[in-house]
Amino acid sequence: MLVIVAPGQGAQAPGFLTPWLDIPVFRDRMAAWSEIVELDLIEYGTEADAEAIRDTAVAQPLLVAAALASYEVLDVRPDIVAGHSVGELVAAVVAGVLTPEQSLALVRERGRAMAAAAGMAETGMVAVLGGDENEVLDAIDKHGLTPANINGAGQIVAGGMLDRLAAFTAEPPAKARLRPLSVAGAFHTVHMAPAVDHLGREAAALVPADPKITLLSNADGAAVATGAEFLTRLVGQVANPVRWDACMATMAERRVTAMIELLPGGTLTGLAKRTLPGVTTVAMKTPENLDAAREVVK
Repeated sequence: MLVIVAPGQGAQAPGFLTPWLDIPVFRDRMAAWSEIVELDLIEYGTEADAEAIRDTAVAQPLLVAAALASYEVLDVRPDIVAGHSVGELVAAVVAGVLTPEQSLALVRERGRAMAAAAGMAETGMVAVLGGDENEVLDAIDKHGLTPANINGAGQIVAGGMLDRLAAFTAEPPAKARLRPLSVAGAFHTVHMAPAVDHLGREAAALVPADPKITLLSNADGAAVATGAEFLTRLVGQVANPVRWDACMATMAERRVTAMIELLPGGTLTGLAKRTLPGVTTVAMKTPENLDAAREVVK
């Protein structure tokens, strides 16, 4: 039972596209999709520095395009597919709900809208590593913050106003390590509500197909039956927590035996190694990982 997963924002790193551009179809896709997202994806994925690709309006299209191109090169059909945050737009394509072109046009608007929303207030995010989960959630609530990502494996991300994050950091939960994240705002919190409105208008023009592959939702880890429902969930997820722990619980229930994480892989397979024992994982980082990824389906 194979699951293919797509990472979310923060997985990008300077130059991560460089080794992939020697594959003609990969380069062709990145060039063509640059026109759709109105960014030079090849330039951003090879020459741009960390600060440039941290920009939400750049990072999101870059990640979706890279993951989709790596999936096309991989040419493997999974049994289940899921994406973390913006990775859900990749999962929608793998499952047949959206075309690559629809997904890329939507992520262009998602990235721009979330960047604009982030500029309306001084917000941020802090990763909480370890500690008792209930105590961590109580502490996040006490400080008026949102558990924006509940990732499993002892990892929760709190999001909200910077002054509240500072107070939270000064009074951390017991046995927990706190790490501020280099992000532009409090994603997956109420602060993204303006982006939800914009993305909803863009999504209303789309006619999604129903999933051809089991497609899990970040909202609760459930398999979604229709394309229309998934698109509605995808839009609302912008201002609601990502429950990746629930997605992994569903993978366990469905007896997943192998996981391939699309480019730029590493984050989600890392969580799986700690949460899904016995599952074979392959993170797509360079083209050298293609053979290992194909081998897990034999």
